[in-house]
Amino acid sequence: MTQLTDVRFQQRKNLFIPYIMAGDPTPEATIDVALSLQEAGADILEWGVPYSDPLADGPVIEQAANRAIEKGMTITKAIELVKEARSRGLTVPVVLFTYVNPVLRVGEEELVKKLSDAQIDGLLIPDLPMEESANLRRLTKEKEIALISLIAPTSKKRVEAIAKQSEGFLYLVSSLGVTGTRETFETDLQELIDDVKRVTRTPVAVGFGISKKEHVKKFHSIADGAVVGSAIVRFLHERRAQLTGADKEIALQELKEFVEELIS
Repeated sequence: MTQLTDVRFQQRKNLFIPYIMAGDPTPEATIDVALSLQEAGADILEWGVPYSDPLADGPVIEQAANRAIEKGMTITKAIELVKEARSRGLTVPVVLFTYVNPVLRVGEEELVKKLSDAQIDGLLIPDLPMEESANLRRLTKEKEIALISLIAPTSKKRVEAIAKQSEGFLYLVSSLGVTGTRETFETDLQELIDDVKRVTRTPVAVGFGISKKEHVKKFHSIADGAVVGSAIVRFLHERRAQLTGADKEIALQELKEFVEELIS
């Protein structure tokens, strides 16, 4: 059983789910950052795989992906990084965030084997249609890996079908468009969350645009979790020189303080 589907984890509230880009600024820094986020209170880590055409990602994450690709990061190397992080003490659930094309390059069966070997708990593929996920869902179930489902404000007619097959947690997209920090969010998210809750007990985590303490508090009050991506990726990029130099510990301490403030 994956950590994400364990009944005790399913009952947790106020989940904090940070996103990081594997390999940015370096593979070693990625592991350091993951361990620091765990210390700061992360409940789940979204482990981003760099991709050249990230349809759901805004400029901050897209630029991070480009930097990671230039340094040779791939989906296979990103998975190996999780394995190394596990050996260094990473215990929180990890969800690999990737796209269909990298999955097809590796092959669905081979990818799931690699995920299992690296003790990765979940897989999130934003451009994988529900109607085309059956084979991958079968493979992940065999290895007890949660295939995370997404629901967007435009998914209202499909909420029941998506929610009923949800595993681990449901990723609710806060706004139309791509990731990136925002000041405002869809006004009818409460109605959408209520619709989801009527058909599933899977925790609902809201993402896209969450960047402030006030945002995290808002979504903790109406959902079960909040995903923070671009704000953390930008924070790390601004400290890239420290993270790869003698001042690494200072940067990691600043990261912990930043996250602790977000979730306080």
